[in-house]
Amino acid sequence: MDLVQLRLKQAHEAIDDVEFLIQNERLTLAINRIYYGMFYSLLALAILFDFKTSKHAQLIGWFNKEFIKNQKIELRFSKIIQSAFHARSDGDYGVLTEFSKEETLIRLDEMKDFIDKIDLFIKNINH
Repeated sequence: MDLVQLRLKQAHEAIDDVEFLIQNERLTLAINRIYYGMFYSLLALAILFDFKTSKHAQLIGWFNKEFIKNQKIELRFSKIIQSAFHARSDGDYGVLTEFSKEETLIRLDEMKDFIDKIDLFIKNINH
């Protein structure tokens, strides 16, 4: 398995993790994994395009510049990843941050859409 496929596998496995965490009322951790699932899919895309960075904001900025601005991927996916990044940061570093189950389930659906979109984009490039 190459590194692109490994990152996509991690992204899809994160979906299962999030579903488990939601079922067990671990919503802040679910929010963390929602972001990281999407992050893994962006890493797969970055590997494919030979973009390297260790900074999350830089990776998201690259994604916006190369894929959103050029309308290769719809704007709503930029909003999804940016919102997930901020929610993850709030959950990880905020003192009194809480997330509702309803909000977390919405974010899970957005995560699935995001990962599926990146996965499909990569498959279309490779064919």
